[in-house]
Amino acid sequence: MRKRVRWVAAAGIVLALAGCSANDSGSSESAGMPMSADTKQAAPNQGQPGKNNTEGADSKAGSGKAPAPAGQPGIADRKLVRTASLELTAPNVADVVSQVRVITQGAAGYTGQESTQEKRASVNVIVPAERLDGVLDQLGKLGKQVKREVTATDVTEQMVDVDSRLATQRASVERIRALLARATSVSEIASVESELTSREAELESLQKRRESLAGSVAMSTISLQVKAETVAAAEESRSGFFGGLTDGWDAFLTFGGGLLTVLGAMAPFLLVFGVPAAALVWWLRKRRRPGEPAMATASDLPSAPPLD
Repeated sequence: MRKRVRWVAAAGIVLALAGCSANDSGSSESAGMPMSADTKQAAPNQGQPGKNNTEGADSKAGSGKAPAPAGQPGIADRKLVRTASLELTAPNVADVVSQVRVITQGAAGYTGQESTQEKRASVNVIVPAERLDGVLDQLGKLGKQVKREVTATDVTEQMVDVDSRLATQRASVERIRALLARATSVSEIASVESELTSREAELESLQKRRESLAGSVAMSTISLQVKAETVAAAEESRSGFFGGLTDGWDAFLTFGGGLLTVLGAMAPFLLVFGVPAAALVWWLRKRRRPGEPAMATASDLPSAPPLD
């Protein structure tokens, strides 16, 4: 009986081992089978959700412009102070100045310092910065353009610095005001009020500077010089030997005119004070001459007697 049980147990163990080996071979065969095309396409995406979307977003982002570095404003955010200078020649200077005023008002600007003569004129034109180029083109058509210059100064860092200091100063003022509200004694109130006045003054100074910078960025200045065509032609002809000779003659005439001007200014004083003074000196000298003792000369002195 015991022998039968042993054989049954041995047979069961053999069957169990055979089943395990069959399962292992089946799994190894399935692992060694080639993958279909659909399986190959789906397999890389498994376990990596959102990879295709991310790659698409990255490709779209890479096609655009690179963002500005952190803390650095972009090109569109730069603060520029633009100024210009323009020189023109025209037959009639007064007409050009009148047209300059019309063009400036049409561009929402205004004229500043102005000096107008018969054959020369200088005008400072202030216009919005975004209209500077257009106004320069219009002014250049009023006569013959001799010179045109445009300069730009970057004040972005100054603006950022002033804004940062303004924020810090405002916070400082608010802290001092809070201290003033909690002050109890007269000495504490006086001390806190003095500090508050000082910080408010500095805050106001920073605000004025910020407004000045913002105004310089918003408005551009054009220094316009207008000359008559005859003056420009004369200035061009003054070159070489004859030009130097002409300049020297003009300088001589200028010096002579200045000298005559000085003499003419001194003439009344010479007439009122100089003539009486000269007459008085002459009278005094004439009065002293008869009373002056005659100076004895060596020939007039008596000779000494000879010695024995």
